[in-house]
Amino acid sequence: MDGRSVLARWLSRRRRAWAQAPAHDATRSPNGLTRWLARLFAIDVPRGAGAAAAALLLLASVSYGVIRGNHAAEIAAGIQDLCDAAANAAGFGITEIALSGEHEVSRAEILSRAGITDRTSLLFLDAGRARTRLLANPWIADAAVLKLYPNRLRIEIRERKPFALWQDKGRVLLIAADGTVLTPSAPARYLALPLVVGEGAAQAAEALLAMLARYPVIAREVRASVLVAERRWTLYLKNGIEVLLPESEPEHALKTLVDLDRSRKLLSRDIVNVDLRLPDRVSVRLSEAAAAQRAQAVKATEKDRLKRGGDA
Repeated sequence: MDGRSVLARWLSRRRRAWAQAPAHDATRSPNGLTRWLARLFAIDVPRGAGAAAAALLLLASVSYGVIRGNHAAEIAAGIQDLCDAAANAAGFGITEIALSGEHEVSRAEILSRAGITDRTSLLFLDAGRARTRLLANPWIADAAVLKLYPNRLRIEIRERKPFALWQDKGRVLLIAADGTVLTPSAPARYLALPLVVGEGAAQAAEALLAMLARYPVIAREVRASVLVAERRWTLYLKNGIEVLLPESEPEHALKTLVDLDRSRKLLSRDIVNVDLRLPDRVSVRLSEAAAAQRAQAVKATEKDRLKRGGDA
């Protein structure tokens, strides 16, 4: 006889004793714990429930150990290897990989980034995940991963093109037209690209350079373009002249500058600054030597005027 049967018979005897006891005998009345035990052991537990509970407990313990030990990635990789091995044995191994569109990114980098090895099977390759991993490379603007059963894979990529150099916090970075940083430094073969400087300049460079391209006489003389307070540009020309463009209608200011240079050879003069920020005037600052020379010329003119007045 098991312990449950013994406890059930004891509870049955206790209930009969409680029923026969006088109503005033509080010491013989069942307490809350005893009543709870009676209800508990009256439950009809299905066969196999204990084994199921043990299995659930074991599964929970294993899951907790995997999470606490950071072994989930290792287990997933092991399962992936088993699936790939089975698929390869069944004829779904990748025997041909065709790449197109790669120039700056090497074949090895593309395959590594996509998670493709010599053990990868076509059947269990997650094309969407491989594409997402490829797009994490800043050079790759778009990608397509095509599975051609039973054993061919095609990867098509579209790379971003180097567009300009961006100087930020003392570093010169190579950027694409959309402002994406392609490399953390500027390779020597790209040093001839336009240079933009300042916070936000990478994202604003495309619009500026498109505008400058419409005025090639100015564009070819620009050494660097600095974005001031993320609002307006100052152009530094190769001859040392600064050109301050306005925040609004900078193209109109550029046209004015071109007209002044054509009619008065403004950019060939001994000046250091051309301020175009005000819509109704152009301010020019002479170099120190030119300013001193102009001051002497003015002084000589004034002296000559006074002398002629005295002779009169």
